[in-house]
Amino acid sequence: MKKSDQRMLMGNEALGRGLFENGVSLVASYPGTPASEVLASVVTFSRESDQPIHIEWSVNEKAAFEVALAHSYTGKRAAVAMKQVGLNVASDPFTRAAYLGTKGGFVVIVADDPGPHSSQTEQDSRLFAHFAKIPVLDPSSPREAKELVGRAFELSEQYEIPVMIRPTTRVCHARQNIMCAKPEPLARQALFEKNPSRWSATPQFIYNLHKLLNEKIDNISGEPRFAPIAYSRQLSKHRRAVVASGVAFAHAYELLEDMGLLTEVDLHQVLMPYPLNAPFIESMGTAYDRILVLEETDSVIEMQLKCANLHGRSSGLIPRQGELTPGIIEEALERFLEKPVPARQPTTTAPGKRPSLCPGCTHRSAFFAIKRTFPKGIFPSDIGCYTLGMNMGAVDTCHCMGACISQGAGFYHSYAQDGRPVPPIVVTIGDSTFFHAGITGLINAVIQGARFILVILDNSTTAMTGHQPTPHSGIRADGTPAVAISIPDMVSACGVRFIRGCDPNDVPAMSSLLQEADQYCRNEDGGVAVIITKGACLLDKRATKPGRAYVMDVSDACDGCKLCLTHFECPALNFVETQVQGKKPGAKGKVAIDQSICTGCGVCIHVCPKQAFTVVEENATRQ
Repeated sequence: MKKSDQRMLMGNEALGRGLFENGVSLVASYPGTPASEVLASVVTFSRESDQPIHIEWSVNEKAAFEVALAHSYTGKRAAVAMKQVGLNVASDPFTRAAYLGTKGGFVVIVADDPGPHSSQTEQDSRLFAHFAKIPVLDPSSPREAKELVGRAFELSEQYEIPVMIRPTTRVCHARQNIMCAKPEPLARQALFEKNPSRWSATPQFIYNLHKLLNEKIDNISGEPRFAPIAYSRQLSKHRRAVVASGVAFAHAYELLEDMGLLTEVDLHQVLMPYPLNAPFIESMGTAYDRILVLEETDSVIEMQLKCANLHGRSSGLIPRQGELTPGIIEEALERFLEKPVPARQPTTTAPGKRPSLCPGCTHRSAFFAIKRTFPKGIFPSDIGCYTLGMNMGAVDTCHCMGACISQGAGFYHSYAQDGRPVPPIVVTIGDSTFFHAGITGLINAVIQGARFILVILDNSTTAMTGHQPTPHSGIRADGTPAVAISIPDMVSACGVRFIRGCDPNDVPAMSSLLQEADQYCRNEDGGVAVIITKGACLLDKRATKPGRAYVMDVSDACDGCKLCLTHFECPALNFVETQVQGKKPGAKGKVAIDQSICTGCGVCIHVCPKQAFTVVEENATRQ
């Protein structure tokens, strides 16, 4: 191939390239770090060819999975991408798909997040695959991730079964020089062959389908092309082996090479952790006296080996949680190979600023108004940028996508049954999260007579994961126009009768609206009250930014009380200590505005009790 065919790709882009080159004709996803860029890269690559590919950001992972699954029923290749907690949302169709199977190749990309770096769990999706009886492939690099896509499609079509590819954060976000080929023209025509006993299987058919599934897994476990790869120079000479998968294998190989120990131990790379190759399992117990298993995050390989001489998580040599960093693996290798373990200085992380909402973010204004209006309220919230409202004391709970609405109902019913006044309950959720998993919770809350305020923080994008479009933004994944689904109409269809909109930067108006909503909740004929705040994300290049802006300053009325810093926490506000001659800097000082990051929203005017924030220039042009 020409030199120009080589590209430096991120792991997620490599996966997207693999889908593109291997004839995929439908890709669906819901954005979630570390998997968000997979679908976005398919959009980019699809513009290099005239092959038809349907690409969509679905409302959630369950919908994405089901769309892709039906596409595979017609004999075409399909893929779905999500992060590990997204698989929880898609678990219902995921587990049944193993029984019913597929026709065209169906690849399920699930990105795990050991650590975790940006997730509410560090669960191991390989265990989910084991539970569902779906084969899973574990790439150790972006290049390997791309290569495994084609093999996954082939395996899926050979056995008519979904195949999972499970990259982790370090693979998803690493970059590597990768050879790119032209897409494979499959030229398949959709053909759905009706077979109700399979595609509509009722319980009477499930027993035989389960038997067939077990046979598929047994056959796949015997596939020599997915057997672990041995990287050994003195095979079995020392009767010690390291068995590794994913990025843990990449670290182990480099460490053993750097330490000059590749000749003292056999190293095996596991590409398919489940089902683990059956001949490999049979040979390991007799070939080695000691075996070290390196895998993230749980004991999937270790559990299947069933050897008495295993070392890893079960023996305590490997931590049972967290990411397997090179430092952790190096120490484990030294202990396993009985080498001297040098004293290491404990790693220290320099203190930094805690995560905060961006300067000018309208979510901050909404949270400030909520907390100031109901200082003793209960504040369930959800997954997204707005989770950072906890810094302002305006987020009390955060569980999983859409849970906040049902939790708001749970809090209400608990207090209401005591016969005492119910404290104000203000639930916050983003627009994308509302469409993803909030609608059913809202319907349930209305039907069950719950009473609380729901604030939908609408910035018309999925801001936390890279500004993917939402159902009411009116565009699709590839930028083409779509029908925009109205949030107020959707809320009304859920049975809500109190629906209001507001600009959260107008703090007094929002505070007044919150009080009105609370009164409605407490009226005899009241119920759930919904307030929709509108404000574009300032980092979204597609969004129309507000024309109004101010140049702000701090007057001498500031006495250094720091209330604006602790209760509003805008990154553009800093405390400057006063230097008194002959004395060390103390607590005295005043707040200053960092004009380089101030967006000129002017909300700080409503924050300071001393009215120290002043407008220097109105309707200023901001660059």
